[in-house]
Amino acid sequence: MLKQLFKKSTQKSLFGPLLARKYHTGGPNYYIEQMLTGCLSEYAYYIDSKGEALIIDPIRESEPYVLKVKEREAKLKYVLETHFHADFISGHLDLAQKTGATIVYGPNATPSFKSHIAKDGEEIKLGDITLQVLHTPGHTLESSCFLLKDSERKPKFLFTGDTLFLGEVGRPDLAVKSELTKEDLAELLYKSLREKIMTLPDDVIIFPGHGAGSSCGKNIQAGGFCSIGTQKKNNYALQPMSKEKFVEIVTSNLGVPPQYFFHDAHVNKSGYAGLEDVMEKNLRALSLEKFKKEMERGTIVLDCRTRNAWDTGFIKGSIFISLSDVSFATWVGTLLKPTDRIAILAEPGDEEEAITRLARVGYENVAGFLDGGIKAWVAAKEQLDKAITVQPSDIKNDIESKKLKILDVRNLSEWENGVIPGAQLISLKDLNDHLSSIPRNEPLYVHCRSGVRSRIAFSLLRRAGFNNLINVEGGSNELSKVGVKFENYKPSTPSV
Repeated sequence: MLKQLFKKSTQKSLFGPLLARKYHTGGPNYYIEQMLTGCLSEYAYYIDSKGEALIIDPIRESEPYVLKVKEREAKLKYVLETHFHADFISGHLDLAQKTGATIVYGPNATPSFKSHIAKDGEEIKLGDITLQVLHTPGHTLESSCFLLKDSERKPKFLFTGDTLFLGEVGRPDLAVKSELTKEDLAELLYKSLREKIMTLPDDVIIFPGHGAGSSCGKNIQAGGFCSIGTQKKNNYALQPMSKEKFVEIVTSNLGVPPQYFFHDAHVNKSGYAGLEDVMEKNLRALSLEKFKKEMERGTIVLDCRTRNAWDTGFIKGSIFISLSDVSFATWVGTLLKPTDRIAILAEPGDEEEAITRLARVGYENVAGFLDGGIKAWVAAKEQLDKAITVQPSDIKNDIESKKLKILDVRNLSEWENGVIPGAQLISLKDLNDHLSSIPRNEPLYVHCRSGVRSRIAFSLLRRAGFNNLINVEGGSNELSKVGVKFENYKPSTPSV
């Protein structure tokens, strides 16, 4: 029944191949379109009524929204921000500059640029509809939701930002000050959910800020929308419980947020250079000579090719994070610092996409890209390194006889489904911080779940001087298929 309200677009994505799906819906006098940027698992929203439009939580590229406004023959009146985003650079400033739209935040927001700070309960008029600001602190202090009411003032849709996801809530540790702990924020979130959201009619549809795969929640479920009534039944955080129990559950097993989160939140609050300026500066073709000079000065070569291409050979010292096989921007933000100087190695034609995605998460210190890609490197007879890869069936017996040193770079939730006895457990996101705990003097077999993260780990370890490495093809998925036995994970198991 719910899905009948929405129409799935078959248009080519304005965001490139990562916009996995778009939905649109509306009433007699308004239109809503949901836009998903897949590499960030991020939802932005376009809304218009009687020729007036607004955008909620846009990503950094302004062009798709400007084109949408033009397509709909509307005028952009507002850019609404649910909070200072930590996982991407928002497009609010560029949009406001290009269109004259007013940037709107909820209470407690203190941006360094011109904007309207709405009061709790304030209503924003858009054609025949209104959007009411509901201040919902907890994820951050300024976090707010926007409740769309139709022309008859009936509540229809709630845009929840990072306050409420499908099956999850926003993590409360991304706005911690010296005097404010994650427990303090979790208490605020408990109150916000129960006093502002759960009191709304059950048939109100929530539109979250993120889908599955985002690091802004512990375990966000797949999907782009849901009724509040369904979430009351299925979302653990909305079940009857004491405030103390809620705080305990919401703050447990959070893990360390990606290192770029606090950088991006600061940039979104203080301002940033326009994307066009960033692209003009960073989208530069480097000759082989200039590329090598960048390497000599310590610039990190970021290999963005597919894993199949990487398997044929890679530049020694490079870090492999594929544009197509993983959440590229998120893993860059997890493993590299925003201040790191980067040189891109990509398939010819993918360079702009790589640099754009880096800019989405605030990584702008890019020297350029190798003109001609890996073919230019090979044509100059420069050396390539190559990973040794084994099939699980070839090492099954040695694993069971415990003859091999194994490094498992999966996450805790995956370890809880079983680990190889004796394996060293270090999640990929923590690998750089724990290199000293990994033995260097014996062959090290690296595996993840499917073989993608193990390749990233291989490149990090190789860059750090580990030479006796073997990648296990297919990871735990294939290891299980050939009959390798896994044991229950125990907290006492050596792990990070």
